[in-house]
Amino acid sequence: QLQLVESGGGLVQPGGSLRLSCAASGFTLEHYAIGWFRQAPGKEREGVLCISNSDGSTYCAGSVKGRFTISRDSAKNTMYLQKNSLKPGDTANYYCAASWLFTVLNSEYENWGQGGQVTISS
Repeated sequence: QLQLVESGGGLVQPGGSLRLSCAASGFTLEHYAIGWFRQAPGKEREGVLCISNSDGSTYCAGSVKGRFTISRDSAKNTMYLQKNSLKPGDTANYYCAASWLFTVLNSEYENWGQGGQVTISS
């Protein structure tokens, strides 16, 4: 069974940092493109935040570029999203996902984590 399990969410003060983890089981993450998405309270899921191809190339949306970094550890079969300089507007439920395609389209991601709530508040 293919599964992605997220961890690392929580409450952070504005300006703080947080790292989300997403462990894969049932498949080898290094062969897939990976991505992070988010859904703010009362809103639809946003487009991609950051994605990383199996060759190591990455892309992050303008709203988080320079603050968020996507990475993966093949030995641990785990992907990460390092988030710095967090703002209240970053409050959302964050989702990891994996796809055969290196794409910004949510619909092309077949495997999704369960989501992890991140709240930015003082």
